[in-house]
Amino acid sequence: MFRSNRHIYAQIIDDERGHTLAAASSMDSAVGTAGKAAKTAAAGAVGASLAKKAVAAGIKQVVFDRGGCKYHGRVKALAEAAREDGLEF
Repeated sequence: MFRSNRHIYAQIIDDERGHTLAAASSMDSAVGTAGKAAKTAAAGAVGASLAKKAVAAGIKQVVFDRGGCKYHGRVKALAEAAREDGLEF
């Protein structure tokens, strides 16, 4: 997970092989929030999109690396939306 001042990005990575298995960001047209929603709502949409992609790829459990950011606001919204759509942290 990476959070900038305007956008939020999240990926699921296989550390052993170094491959990205699923990714989503607030800039994706599939998320549908590029510049139109509040930052927290956009983070929730990114979490939901990432979880849907992961479940479709057969991934259920992940480790959540918040990248040194505090667990509140946009980071919390992303994590909670991902949990609601099927990911286990």
